[in-house]
Amino acid sequence: MATTSDKPRPSLLLEYCKGCGRCIESCARGCIADGHEIHPGTGLVPVRVDLEHCTACGLCFDACPEPYGLVSETAALASGDPSRPARARAEALPNVHLPLPSAEALVLKGTYASALGAIAAGCRHFFGYPITPSTEGAELMARLLPRLHGVFVQAVSEVAAVNMMYGCGAAGLRTLTFTSSPGFSLMLEGISYMIGAEVPGVFVNIMRGGPGLGNIGPEQADIKLACRGLGHGNTQAIVLAPATPQEMLDFTALAFELSFRYRNPVVILGDGYLGQMTGKVRLPAAMVRPGLPEWAVHGDAAHRPNLISSIRLSEADLEAHNVHLSEKYAAMSATEARADLYATEDADVLLVAANTPARMSKGAVEALRRDGIRAGLFRPQTLWPFPIGALAPLLRRPRGLVVVEASSGQLEDELRLALSHAGLPAVPIDHVRRYGGVLPSQAEIVTAVRETMAREQVSA
Repeated sequence: MATTSDKPRPSLLLEYCKGCGRCIESCARGCIADGHEIHPGTGLVPVRVDLEHCTACGLCFDACPEPYGLVSETAALASGDPSRPARARAEALPNVHLPLPSAEALVLKGTYASALGAIAAGCRHFFGYPITPSTEGAELMARLLPRLHGVFVQAVSEVAAVNMMYGCGAAGLRTLTFTSSPGFSLMLEGISYMIGAEVPGVFVNIMRGGPGLGNIGPEQADIKLACRGLGHGNTQAIVLAPATPQEMLDFTALAFELSFRYRNPVVILGDGYLGQMTGKVRLPAAMVRPGLPEWAVHGDAAHRPNLISSIRLSEADLEAHNVHLSEKYAAMSATEARADLYATEDADVLLVAANTPARMSKGAVEALRRDGIRAGLFRPQTLWPFPIGALAPLLRRPRGLVVVEASSGQLEDELRLALSHAGLPAVPIDHVRRYGGVLPSQAEIVTAVRETMAREQVSA
């Protein structure tokens, strides 16, 4: 019997066929038979199809339990990707910036400021689990989001929360969580999945003392996790390090912009003092009404061809994806490093500090300059990528660097790695370190700088 030209004939998609045999039973012409070869991607044995005697009756389509096991030849050819029937691709809906009326400055906690920054950036979806000293941010989101037709979910755990963020971000929606060090550790696997699937999301980690349960005092001992340990695989994310409540607001809003620009999570690292202390905060001039990216899996017809996944069973495919991610990381490194400089133009010694220790360091710079010692402060606002481009020109003059931090050298490690990767000459580096919820004091920093300068004068 001749094939009916106006009816579609089947096209078998090997990666979706599990060899159940239902199509074999449905075909009266014997065009489909059991297979003999294992598919390398699925480990299953798909059927074999010979269309020589096919009448395009369509019974095999009805028999196939898989959504794409058997599709029409015309759909497979038209789509370019045979697993997705041809249909119009979604177009990106742009963000809209809505002006806000001017208002007096507010006095806010750092976590409150971050929550308002998220809302101003268009975030209407929060998933998290309460943990001190970050909980106030979540509480404010719980109070405000329902009034803005948003969604607040207190998950059963941090593991559940990060996977909810995966689903929300995959739908093209802006999502946020507040957490602290033990909770951030629990989220790392999910963050790796989000990076692998190129799903945006913002993680605000208010670091506390550790290891283990530790205490609720401020520390900076999650720098290595955020910069070098975001779960398994080749993972990186932009890591922002605010130092004031104002920057908590500004950097949270910026984090959403960066997260969607690169389709990658962004981490905001604050410390326990920064999360809890109050400061003057001015609201932005505009609020974002988010659009919808074309890649989103949004549940509508226009976005149905899209797929969000971190699994690539083929070694060649996974290698190519890692190359793509590495190129994206390189683009972040080239364009997104940020730093704040204070009194660095004529500095003989540079302090390097971030978060709340940077505030003590700034006070130390002012005290040292009153005593005739030309000190300056280099404050990285991104810990990854480390802003080595802004630091390099400053290294021609200073006789030494002093790294001030509330950890066992994790900030200094990032500095040394950046210096090495940039091929810059060795610079004498001293440090001031405190642990377990204790921050370096201004007096300690001043003493350390004086000792550094004295050693340099002796060696000279």
